[in-house]
Amino acid sequence: MLVLRDRSGAVSDAVLENLQAPSIHQALKPLAGSDAVLVSDGADAYASFAAKAGIGHVGLAISRGERRRGVFHIQNVNAYHSRLKTWMRRFNGVATKYLPSYLGWRRLFERDGDDITAQRCLRAALG
Repeated sequence: MLVLRDRSGAVSDAVLENLQAPSIHQALKPLAGSDAVLVSDGADAYASFAAKAGIGHVGLAISRGERRRGVFHIQNVNAYHSRLKTWMRRFNGVATKYLPSYLGWRRLFERDGDDITAQRCLRAALG
């Protein structure tokens, strides 16, 4: 699963077949504007994507304890992952084929917060 989150809190996610560059490129390409700066854990596939897309990239060396570089960090994504994992525990596991639906459901909670209603859920589900 790949999660993107911007500083305003907007979330995008994708269930990837694998963590190889082609899968990552396919997921990121429609989301990266020309003025974007991709901040990642430093994996080569992210650097490759940024170079091909012509955008900035800050690869943090998480394995060496680098959590931020100047104003750049991945704490928005880490916090989202934590909330997602806590929320998902109640389901006692989710089949991979249903994961995109659960992620959509979680995005709805993230976006609407305390303003969520059954009517808003139905509207979001119906498009």
